[in-house]
Amino acid sequence: MPEPTVKPALRVLIVDDELNIRKSLAMSIECDGHEVVAVSNAQDAIDQAARGSFDLAFLDLRLGPTLGSDIIPDLLAQSPWMRIVIITAHGSIDSAVETMRRGATDYLTKPFTPAQVRLVIERVMQFRAMEQKVAGLQGLLNEPEAAANLESDSPAMQRLIAAARQFARSETTILLRGESGTGKGMLARAIHAWSERAGKPFATVSCPTLSAQLLESELFGHAKGAFTSAVRDNPGRIAACEGGTLFLDEIGDLPRELQPKLLRFIQDRQYERVGDAVTRHADVRLITATNIDLEDAVKAGTFREDLLYRIKVMQIDLPPLRERPEDVAKLSERFLAELRRGRGIVGFTAEALAALSSYTWPGNIRELRNVIERAAILCQAERIGLEHLPANFAPQEIRVNVGDAVSLDKLEELHIRRVLAQTRSLDEAAKTLGIDLATLWRRRKKYGI
Repeated sequence: MPEPTVKPALRVLIVDDELNIRKSLAMSIECDGHEVVAVSNAQDAIDQAARGSFDLAFLDLRLGPTLGSDIIPDLLAQSPWMRIVIITAHGSIDSAVETMRRGATDYLTKPFTPAQVRLVIERVMQFRAMEQKVAGLQGLLNEPEAAANLESDSPAMQRLIAAARQFARSETTILLRGESGTGKGMLARAIHAWSERAGKPFATVSCPTLSAQLLESELFGHAKGAFTSAVRDNPGRIAACEGGTLFLDEIGDLPRELQPKLLRFIQDRQYERVGDAVTRHADVRLITATNIDLEDAVKAGTFREDLLYRIKVMQIDLPPLRERPEDVAKLSERFLAELRRGRGIVGFTAEALAALSSYTWPGNIRELRNVIERAAILCQAERIGLEHLPANFAPQEIRVNVGDAVSLDKLEELHIRRVLAQTRSLDEAAKTLGIDLATLWRRRKKYGI
């Protein structure tokens, strides 16, 4: 996927009781393209952090009767990823150590220059970019099919990808429809990478995997003590994806009681955490996916009609793998390159590729990857053959009996293939065939097994 082309701007909170410092610092930071909110006291700072997500805070050490360091835990409880820089005219080693212990990441002594501020911001941007890159790589590891890119020889898929690239430039919601295993998660990640949000976080929430209460907490967050196991504040995935993209997989399984809350967030970008009455705002784009007919779900009363209209502003239908057989060989080779891990396997026999391409693939791309992984484990030759594939992949025309009008070589080849498919090791196959391993190796090489 392409590298982000848009330099990400930070959302910065300034907390200082001196008006001139607030104005000059805000102006300097805004001139560099960042969004700034400036307040004069601790309570306003906590309130602002509760309503929206921030990447960085410049926090005065002395705020009238309050020490700025005292509110560091409150700010981090709202945005755990926030970097806090203490600014003060009363700098000392002891105060620096204490603020670092409480969670600050840097320390500036007044008077400071715009160049010093810019250097701090650059460091924070680099660190945030690294965090988001790591999170993206972890997401790829959790989605094995993402290893295969979206190149396709199928005209239908090519049109689909072209449309997805256009949709990526917009800010509206996108609904991906398709059978399980067709690559909806992979396409959602690609849309994020093609969008202007590419430098911001991307996260996936699978709607069927959690109870209604846990799913609400996962999406919107919760306050400490909101329920029995809520031992600390949780900002939720929406807050964690500030400026980025949230992918809701299998949206058709979203509990009915959560649908009005999601609808409100899509319309107003506002929400509340579980157990917390503070209304928050987040700039997050939603991509949703489903493998069911949502119109039928609306008729059955399990899905809200108004929510359906909001999530399907732009819709993409992914074709099943059986409708794009021209891609099976390319995907198989790509998965094999990922899975062979130095096994010495260089590819597939022609018979194996033909069998893979003619199969109907009810499990789609996910099933294909699993079949290739199994074959790569079983194969001890240079090429994966029919004997390394599940039994239902063997073409009917190769099943012959003794006495049929076929050559001895063909009969021997088919017999060796069947024995290899039914035994667990080459030693066992050689014993069944009544030959030694060296002879079995020569026969496999002769027949391309």
